[in-house]
Amino acid sequence: MSTYGNGRRVAVVAGIRTPFARAGTLFRSMSAIDLGRVCVAELIQRFDVPGREVDLLVFGTVVPSVQAPNIAREVSLIPHLPKGVQAHTVGRACASANQAITDAADQIVLGHAHVAIAGGAECLSNVPILHSRGFADALLAASKAKTLGGRMQALSKIRPRDLVPVTPAIAEPTTGETMGQSADKMAKINGITRDEQDRFALRSHRLAWAGTSDGRLTAEIAPVWVPPRFESAVTSDNGIREDTNLEQLNALKPVFDRRYGSVTAGNASPLTDGAAAVLLMSEERAKVLGYQPLGFIRSYAYAALDPGEQLLQAPVLAAPVALARAGLSLDQIDLIEMHEAFAAQVLCNLEGFESQAWAERGGFVSPVGKVDRARLNVMGGSIAIGHPFGATGARMLTTLLNELRRRGGAYGLLTVCAAGGMGSAMVLERE
Repeated sequence: MSTYGNGRRVAVVAGIRTPFARAGTLFRSMSAIDLGRVCVAELIQRFDVPGREVDLLVFGTVVPSVQAPNIAREVSLIPHLPKGVQAHTVGRACASANQAITDAADQIVLGHAHVAIAGGAECLSNVPILHSRGFADALLAASKAKTLGGRMQALSKIRPRDLVPVTPAIAEPTTGETMGQSADKMAKINGITRDEQDRFALRSHRLAWAGTSDGRLTAEIAPVWVPPRFESAVTSDNGIREDTNLEQLNALKPVFDRRYGSVTAGNASPLTDGAAAVLLMSEERAKVLGYQPLGFIRSYAYAALDPGEQLLQAPVLAAPVALARAGLSLDQIDLIEMHEAFAAQVLCNLEGFESQAWAERGGFVSPVGKVDRARLNVMGGSIAIGHPFGATGARMLTTLLNELRRRGGAYGLLTVCAAGGMGSAMVLERE
């Protein structure tokens, strides 16, 4: 029986996602809101969810639209749901969908909701491009001027450098270090070789291709008809490289530390567009509505560390807490889904699970333990499938529970690293 919350169990009834497409390709004419709407509409229709039963929609995103920052509310306004559905947006960097799921689950445990939809979306093909401070100041001054001469004088202060656009940076505001630079640093600290990273990336592509070929992954995907003509539908991920090999991966140049680095475009997750969502219910409501849950949320935990240290290592601190709250040990876990931001980060996290020093730092007597690779990311991960920041956690949860069911397993562990030195862990159970 779940030890989550006050004993009221939260069922994960179903999950769905759009295809994940590399930024600038298939979904370049769409927004995160568009993708979120397609995903949630498909979830409701495919699993025959009565819209009137949905109490809450929580969605995560990392790069929000400046014109519609509450993506959850925009997604909830599809015709399939009543306009009175409560909706709010959350942000925890790459663990935003995880935050959405646990927020919704908490509301169910408290009895404030019985049925909730949670997930996230990201469209990195369509990020906001900002003006420079000088250009913005000139426009503001011109708008306040009372005469044509005053407006012209204000605009005359614009210089060519002011016309250079400002794009969002995937870097830590506190350190200025990008995630890729952090992954490179972590690889050096923990002695992770380039060959290990490339071999792990190859594994991700091969397993993801196997899961696509036999239909396990594509069964979780909602087709997306692409505007403006809507003449063709995208039905599968376009980042999986079934034909890649170790020689090709080894030949790629380091991207971040070009002289001494080991992180390449081949052993890192690509910038990606996509959406994912799960349907959550109280155990009681699922029974009343006649749903057979995929599984239940048994426990979860979040952790954080100094972003200037090992930015993507916080799952090592979150996982033992989630396992302790679940009353389980690693050897009882049947399948593990670990977000693949970078092969280096996964390999560092795996080392951290075995580390006595990391265990003691988290307040535990002994480490989490050694992860059996045969149970890890058995259908590949973000390196191959892609990583729409706000959606990944919901994609992983759906895949984990579906595969756990196919294998007859009882318990699953899901971990996600995130910018800001944050980490998430969740334990799932099946009856």
